[in-house]
Amino acid sequence: MRRNKFQKALSVALTLSMCAALTGCGKGDNKGNQDKTPSNGGNTVTEQTNETPLVVGYLQFNEKFNPFFYDTQTDRMVLDMVSVRLLSTDRTGANVLNAIEGETIPYNGTDYTYNGISNIEVDYDEATDITTYKLKIRDDVKFSDGHVLDADDVIFSYYVFSDPSYDGSVTLYSVPIIGMQNYRKNNSNAESTTVSDEEIANGLANLSEAAQNKIIEQIIVPTLTSEVEWAKSLYGNDSYKQYTEQYPELKDLYAHFYSIDESYDSTKAADESQVLADIIAQYGANYQALGEKYAADETYYDNDVMKIVTDCILEEKLSAGGEEVANIEGIKKLSQTEVEIKVKGYDVTAINNIFGNIVAPLHVYGDEVAYDYENNQFGFTRGDVSSIKALSKHPVGAGPYKFLKYENKVVYFEANENYYKGVPATKYVQFKETTEADKISGVGTGTIDIADPSGSVSAFAEIASYNSNGELSGDKLTTSRVDNLGYGYIGINAETVNVAGEKDSEASKALRKGLATIISAYRDVTIDSYYGEVATVINYPISNTSWAAPQKSDEGYRVAYSTDKDGNDIYTSSMTPEEKYEKALETSIDYFKEAGYTFDETTGKFIAAPEGAKLEYEVIIPAGGNGDHPTFAILTKAKEDLAKIGFTLTINDPSDSNKLWERLDVGTQEMWVAAWAATTDPDMYQIYHSSNAVGLGGSDSNHYHIADKELDRLIMEARQSADQGYRKAIYNTCLDIILDWAVEIPVYQRQNCVIFSTERVDMSTVTPDITTYWSWMDEVHKIKMK
Repeated sequence: MRRNKFQKALSVALTLSMCAALTGCGKGDNKGNQDKTPSNGGNTVTEQTNETPLVVGYLQFNEKFNPFFYDTQTDRMVLDMVSVRLLSTDRTGANVLNAIEGETIPYNGTDYTYNGISNIEVDYDEATDITTYKLKIRDDVKFSDGHVLDADDVIFSYYVFSDPSYDGSVTLYSVPIIGMQNYRKNNSNAESTTVSDEEIANGLANLSEAAQNKIIEQIIVPTLTSEVEWAKSLYGNDSYKQYTEQYPELKDLYAHFYSIDESYDSTKAADESQVLADIIAQYGANYQALGEKYAADETYYDNDVMKIVTDCILEEKLSAGGEEVANIEGIKKLSQTEVEIKVKGYDVTAINNIFGNIVAPLHVYGDEVAYDYENNQFGFTRGDVSSIKALSKHPVGAGPYKFLKYENKVVYFEANENYYKGVPATKYVQFKETTEADKISGVGTGTIDIADPSGSVSAFAEIASYNSNGELSGDKLTTSRVDNLGYGYIGINAETVNVAGEKDSEASKALRKGLATIISAYRDVTIDSYYGEVATVINYPISNTSWAAPQKSDEGYRVAYSTDKDGNDIYTSSMTPEEKYEKALETSIDYFKEAGYTFDETTGKFIAAPEGAKLEYEVIIPAGGNGDHPTFAILTKAKEDLAKIGFTLTINDPSDSNKLWERLDVGTQEMWVAAWAATTDPDMYQIYHSSNAVGLGGSDSNHYHIADKELDRLIMEARQSADQGYRKAIYNTCLDIILDWAVEIPVYQRQNCVIFSTERVDMSTVTPDITTYWSWMDEVHKIKMK
């Protein structure tokens, strides 16, 4: 076993650091520097006045500049500069369905006209229970290389997102498009064939040959192969010195950690390749043994195997009948500018899932020779999107700018002369990697022109210091603030923080509630100290910008993790902060006892953990390696209190946030700190539905590994109605379930802060009335440099 027994002090649980887009703030903050003339997205060519580049400071890029497979928000910002989406929205986040002609919509007393590349018609037929979407795209939109964007590019993109081998974050396949599942399973009976719980249980108890082969191919071989590199990395690591000295050859060290045959002698093998082959043979399809070695948990791969077994049973059933399916019945190309989508039932989130993604050029990401719509060829080999996934270094699209290069941590753009809204006013733009600590000084001293520093008391003081008037907007810097479309949280992985491997048991929930109760107690004072007036503590895992967010006036509203194991409130309004902390610690002790921990009344400490649980857990926080994060102080205080009762909370603050993704991607993290970037609709499918837990072949965005059948049912039910009141009631129940699982501690809702160089950027050309849903980038093509 590698993860805990040999790496207890170094076990890595990772953080997803999702950077918010550079969105600015709203009315009044620019102090008259903006000309509030109505926006016009039409084909008005703007004269370029000079070639001085606009330089924007961003956090680290992951260099996955691929419209199908990007991971981080910073990579998405690069793609948004060079791409277009089918669906347009206004300053309130509402959809603009007649964007070709343009819709004029008032906001803050001013009429604004919104244009885009398409019109979308929506028609629900109650008699057939089918929703038909008709897409009409402009005929004058070109990619930056001059190729016309047409329906073939849309069809190509849809088929990539729908391919059974696609493993990116877009969940188009979850929309009940007619024929989608038939196509993905290549069987005309797929959508009418189901697998029962009893069949799955029997399949797990008696693994078929097909299931065993898939377990070997999808779990055993890739895991053991990747662990050779892990073993190689241990040489030179002082924490593993006792092992590397004992086994100076890699093949022997690897065998020490992963061989399950006590009689195996790796010294007789020629090299590590032979040892790897031998050990793979030892395991066969024994995924439980691998789980024990890899994560000290023989149930570690249970969810993966359940999916494999389910697929095998379904495939066996389908093999008895049905015909091959060459296309998705509900996606039709009507002309070079028209596409029709038919969806079963009515799903309020479907329009965003269907039309909210980037349109990628077929001739760049696919193969035009392999595209023949009439003959069901869609630009790539069905079942293999690897060639598309590999194209991540040089994105091409129809957006306002074209990508030139990524070099020395700078992304270089040049104006797209073919942009359908006109040639951008500024010819060159650069996205420059900038640390959080350098964002304000970068704009203040002229290194960069726009940045999005984290708003805090000290940050605003620094911004004001650059202006002669001592305010946030002045002669040097202009500051814009709006509520962030997202929120900060602390995650707890139910797969790795549980009792006896049963992540949904009451004991496991009690363990996580014990951790959450003491951590959440320190949110108020810490967030106020860090952010001041530009952030508030939230008590539910949803952005306060959402209409579905519970309000304090709502019946049943409660402070997160403020009840004891019997459901009674533990805080009173008269308590001092110190009294709250003491009460939280007492309550945590009760929760840990409920989870099965052994408590020594004499010392006041826990001395033993129940099966599958520990007295030490790790939380990863992306604070740049120096603790610069609003949640860092919360964890520090909680660590001190937990130590009083015998628990160790290890705070891991890596300097390279990209490393966090690696752990989240494989699901080995225990606790982590992150911030979700939300969408205009509060749909919870991508993040909380059990099918999207890491490793199950879905979106891999459910890093909590929450798997609750009632939650799944409610998430899908909420999609079937357009009634906000009805949906809010359902989502409130969903939020209660998530908090009961104690897999997420909601922390703060902050404002976005964007600063512009008043000296170098012509602020009259920056889009006016910036909102949570409308950023300066929405009209970046109009920005001019002085």
